[in-house]
Amino acid sequence: MGHSYRVIPLVVAATLPALLPHASRAADASPSKPAFTRAADGLQFDTGTLKGSLGARGKSIGLRPMTHAASGVQTAGAYGIFSPYRMLTSDARFGTAAWDWTSKAEVLSDGAAKVHWSPDDVHPLEMTGVYRWSADDTLDLRLTVKPQRDLQRFELFLASYFNGFPVSSACVGRPASAGGGWQFIEAVKDQGTWQTFPRDDAAAATFADGRWTRPPHPVTWKMMPRLAVPLALRRDAKSGLTAVLMARPGDCFAVSMPYGEEGHRSVYLSLFGGDLKAGQEASAAARLVLGKNITDDRAMGLYREFVKRGEAGR
Repeated sequence: MGHSYRVIPLVVAATLPALLPHASRAADASPSKPAFTRAADGLQFDTGTLKGSLGARGKSIGLRPMTHAASGVQTAGAYGIFSPYRMLTSDARFGTAAWDWTSKAEVLSDGAAKVHWSPDDVHPLEMTGVYRWSADDTLDLRLTVKPQRDLQRFELFLASYFNGFPVSSACVGRPASAGGGWQFIEAVKDQGTWQTFPRDDAAAATFADGRWTRPPHPVTWKMMPRLAVPLALRRDAKSGLTAVLMARPGDCFAVSMPYGEEGHRSVYLSLFGGDLKAGQEASAAARLVLGKNITDDRAMGLYREFVKRGEAGR
């Protein structure tokens, strides 16, 4: 199967220092750090690089709209970026999507945005999302769930839908015969419409346990090569913009996407993946960086810095 992939050539970055100017800026805790503010309809943000809204009309669909200020490009698709979507277990699906689940959004004292979902008859769990700008082009999200009953192999399918960005790729392991390491491979149409890159065999088995056969909109996933790390890219050659999406390695058991030009223009992170006991709180962290002309090596460096700095969204 490997011979039919379109492999994106790259050279592995040997060191991280070249990436540190961005990291230093991301770590800046000065008063000018980008923040969310209250608006008439939800929350809004203007980082100088990105501006838009979060949590409108009492039902959060992530960041939408989101505009790249310098180019004027509207980057977010109809269902938002970093939008909690399907909530699945080995034996159930809770509602259609989290964007149908009533939520409340507020601005925290440090400028982060907190979105809270309360348990109800359809959703047997409490969920909180804290969105925080680490830099003008970098958004961290920390999702915390607390189930009201035991949940088996719980999955929170975190969705990001883009406007444009027709080239999509995931970071997979390079075969030992090719020297090992990592490489990005592009999601192309001849590999199927819906493609998932699992972390390992256990993750692949989770995708095949029946959860994706449940309506509405069941999906048949094409199993792709194993992830090197949970890291994906969406690129827009016309604007030069690149979206880099990542999660902590222990928090994300698969990265999924349709082929690049397919209309959803989406990337999905499968978060959690383990058994949760009633009352047991669990958290997962993800990061989005949206910038101009981000190379593969740069993307990997951003991922390494994210992991090195530890938990996002505190």
